[in-house]
Amino acid sequence: MKSIKAFNQPEHLLLAMAFTMPLVFSVWMVLLNNFVIEKAHFTGVEIGILQSLREVPGFLAFTVIYVLIFIKEQRLALLSLGITSVGVFITGYFPSVIGLYLTTVLMSVGFHYYETVSQSLTLQWIAKDKTAHFMGRVLSVKAIASLLAFSSIWLLMEQFSWGYQTTYALFGAIGLVMTLLLTLSFVHFPEKTPQTKQLILKKRYWLFYALTFFSGARRQIFVVFAGFLMVEKFHYSVADISALFLINYVFNWLFAAKIGKFIGKVGERATLRFEYIGLIIVFISYGLVENAELAAVLYVVDHLFFALAIAIKTYFQKIAQPEDIAASAGVSFSINHIAAVVIPALLGMLWIIQPDWVFYIGAGFAFCSLCLAMLIPNHPSQGMETRLMADNK
Repeated sequence: MKSIKAFNQPEHLLLAMAFTMPLVFSVWMVLLNNFVIEKAHFTGVEIGILQSLREVPGFLAFTVIYVLIFIKEQRLALLSLGITSVGVFITGYFPSVIGLYLTTVLMSVGFHYYETVSQSLTLQWIAKDKTAHFMGRVLSVKAIASLLAFSSIWLLMEQFSWGYQTTYALFGAIGLVMTLLLTLSFVHFPEKTPQTKQLILKKRYWLFYALTFFSGARRQIFVVFAGFLMVEKFHYSVADISALFLINYVFNWLFAAKIGKFIGKVGERATLRFEYIGLIIVFISYGLVENAELAAVLYVVDHLFFALAIAIKTYFQKIAQPEDIAASAGVSFSINHIAAVVIPALLGMLWIIQPDWVFYIGAGFAFCSLCLAMLIPNHPSQGMETRLMADNK
């Protein structure tokens, strides 16, 4: 009984869900481009529309607070995990433009609702002095799941000649089975603090909102344009890009938990200052680089900085009223995705004219983030959200 009770802890549920989601989602992501071209005959127009549709649920993540009126957060996290798995399971059965649009939206609703609620539950369930280290462990677990997904796809499709439909269905089914097991295995953990069931935007959280927006902008430049640079300018093959992905995930697996512990020791202000100075250097270097190997190093270093963004979440945990966490998690996801909707299209037009300026603008985003990070107090707390508050006291 003691061993069962020791297992039945909130952090174990969070880690188990964190493993399941990327195991399923990574399969969808890795196979997507080949699947839509080979089976649905997509052009750049259709894939652009599909990617925009995929981001819409992220932009609408604030609506999660209204769903929580009818369902508890823990159950919604598991339900969202199941919806994602269903979306991946049926993807291979609808190799058409409309079919892929619909399955993508279904998968994306589950994915973004899960990510929103998972973040909220982590900030509620994990003690403030342990959150950064725990979030690092979560990144490590996600990396292990992604590596397992990548290697399984290679084994099944390259060595055993499995088709897209069967591969999608297998991993979707695995996700559904794991979700069912988690639902049956874990008790329902009660809320420590009842959550606000309405949309909130508070002036005192403005610095968190601003940091979140620029974090989303920086993410888009990496996701959309850094990889595109590797292919267009340095002619990296699919195998080369896959190798970079594997290196990134191995680094996350090995170092993310240590990075989380580092954040807990030095604090959010110092961590984010280090991250944004590093990003300014990386983005300027992207604009100047002429060597393929150096570009690959920049790509890996750029990815490593993602782990440091944990500090934005732990900063919010320290300044937020406990009842605001769930509502604010949805709002922050929506703010983060404003950039996802706008920036790729605008900077894509600039890319055609002057590609290096896309990365110089990225350096400008990082500089704005640096200026904002300097406003974080050394010891943020409720009533001490920014250094401006400290100066007024």
